[in-house]
Formats: sequence, structure tokens, C-alpha cells
Amino acid sequence: MFAYFANPARFMALSRWLAPLLGLITALLLVYGLSLAVAVPDDYQQGATVKIMFVHVPAAWLGLFAYGCLAGASFFGLVFRHPLADAAARAAAPLGAAFTALALVTGSLWGRPMWGTWWAWGDARLTSEFILFVFYLGYMALYFAIDDEAKAARAAAILALVGLVNLPIVHFSVEWWNSLHQVGSVGKKGALAAVYLTPLLVMGLAYTTLFGALWLVRIRAEVFQRRANVLTAAEAEA
Repeated sequence: MFAYFANPARFMALSRWLAPLLGLITALLLVYGLSLAVAVPDDYQQGATVKIMFVHVPAAWLGLFAYGCLAGASFFGLVFRHPLADAAARAAAPLGAAFTALALVTGSLWGRPMWGTWWAWGDARLTSEFILFVFYLGYMALYFAIDDEAKAARAAAILALVGLVNLPIVHFSVEWWNSLHQVGSVGKKGALAAVYLTPLLVMGLAYTTLFGALWLVRIRAEVFQRRANVLTAAEAEA
């Protein structure tokens, strides 16, 4: 299956209609999810601040998911030297960084009224999430710092694979160490009331389809850019 769609021509044909379809699904899910989120009652402890969860939690999920996609594409690019995999990895980095930044900002907005501080370096979840953001920035900086595109892709791919070590730390940090951050409640029976769980899952799905749509668009842009570079180089040689 991967080999079939790794063909650039097949990928471009598929993404031409899949990207706008995912965009349409995202719009519908966002409208539905936000309408549910606005209507939820205030929490008895957090008050109206609980509604930040519907923006913050899906952003944190997608920050991790996007890095997994980045690392997976980097692996295929590094091992099989496939240009489409390199393009997919490069296209995922800014999107993952944006989701992670959104998670950090909204987390700070939630933390101020709940914890009495915007930031706490001693909290393992916050610190590991920030390190995830730094890995995204490091990947992009390394890619642009090397002029040779093949060498840049290999070096950035190695960094991306090293960064995989941080993903389980982000996910399990609240269970491994004492943390200001609350333990995850999604998937634990009775831990989160349905009135909050439903809009949270809808928003999570909306963020996922949004990432899918934007990722496909960015990969297509990478492919077009590389084709343009090849044509420019050919014209220069001629």
C-alpha cells in the first residue's frame, strides 16, 4: 500500500481531491465541535476555564501525532532514500510546531487561573512538551542550514528519529512523576462526563482532519517546488 501511494504521480492524483475533502470535513467538524463546546456547563472547580480544554487537548494530541508522522516519514526517507518521504517529513514539521505552540499557549492560559502561574519548569509535562517544540524548531533550522538538500534531509531525519525518545516522556510524564498537570482522563471509564467528552472527541477529530488536509497541501507544494527547481537547473545548464 505504501509503495503504491509513494509513487509521486499516484500521490498527486489522490491528494488533488482528498485534501479539499478533508478540508470540508474539518469545517463541518469544527462548527459542530465548537457549538458543543460553547454550550457545555461550567465545571464546578474550573468554572468557564474548562472550555480551554477543547482547544488545548486536541492541539497537544496533534503535536505528538504530527511528530510521529514526521519521524515515520524521516525513517522512510533515510532508509529508502525516497524523495516523497523527505517532502512529507519537511511538510509535517511546521504543522506539528504550530499545534505544539498552540498547546503550550493554551496550557499557560489554563494554568494561570488553576495553578496561579503561567509556567512551571518543574512540571514534567510542560517541560517535555516544550522540548517537543524545540525538536520541531531544531528540525526546521537544521534543514535550512545545509545547502545540499540530500544532506539536509539525512541530517534532519536523524534528528527527528532521536526526538522520538521524547514522545513517551510527554505522554507518560504525568504518571511517571509528580506533576501539577492532571492525569489524562480520556479512555478511563467515568473519568470525564459525556457532556465534556463528546465535544472533546469531535474537536480532536477536527484537528486530525485539519492536519491531514494541510499536510497533503504542503506535500503537494513541496513536490511542485522540487519540480520547479529541476526545471530551473535544466534551463541553467542549457
